[in-house]
Amino acid sequence: MLLVRSVLFNTAFYVNIIVRMLVLSPVYFLLPRKAAYRIPKAWAASNNWLMAKIVGATFEIEGMENIPEGGCIFAPKHQSAWDTFALLPYQRDPVYILKRELMWIPLFGWYVAKQKMIPVNRGARGKVMVEVMERTKEEMAKGRQLIIYPEGTRRPPGAAPEYRYGIARIYRDVQVPVVPIVAHWGLFWGRRKLIKHPGHFKVRVLPPIEPGLDPDAFYARLQDVLETASDKLLLETVADNPHLPLPPEATERLSQIKAQPAA
Repeated sequence: MLLVRSVLFNTAFYVNIIVRMLVLSPVYFLLPRKAAYRIPKAWAASNNWLMAKIVGATFEIEGMENIPEGGCIFAPKHQSAWDTFALLPYQRDPVYILKRELMWIPLFGWYVAKQKMIPVNRGARGKVMVEVMERTKEEMAKGRQLIIYPEGTRRPPGAAPEYRYGIARIYRDVQVPVVPIVAHWGLFWGRRKLIKHPGHFKVRVLPPIEPGLDPDAFYARLQDVLETASDKLLLETVADNPHLPLPPEATERLSQIKAQPAA
């Protein structure tokens, strides 16, 4: 049954994006940018609905009151394709720094360009990165929310953290609050996994880290906040979904957490 539901979801997921892009593209490109954003937000909400109805996987969000008004940086743990879009319906005007190669994909790249996303050559240095930072400042000055995955790429639930220092540089230069976010999407929709698992889990929005810290101090604090909250939520998510098959990284991390002396 899991296989059947997963195949049905995967089919519906790709049909959903193809049909929406083909049918709604004329409307999307004629609308002003902010109004046009309703279309990808509706697409994201429909995918959450498909996960709930076909797979039986649902989530709730805690801590929305921690999101400040105006510009800020969202710093979520990154585990799954799901977490790249699932929160779009709940974000006012998000902007991503993304690989420039994504801009070259027909139609998708045009969608991204209209939303003034910020492309970057990951191997670039010097002048190119200065230009990326200037673009970032311009978009943040409009009150947008920048989404940055501090580890840069998807990591299995419970995997040892591998944070990148780039977010500390952006924090230093942009001077806006950083909002850490934890959830264990990867237990339900794993990286490069066909099978999707049912269950219910929480997305936890943590109190913002205000601007003004030394970049090194911010970098250390962000890691501590995210990893502490992630460990706590891993315990809760597994306890609430005992049927889930756990990746080895999650199993090992749970053993380490349980072996720690009580605070």
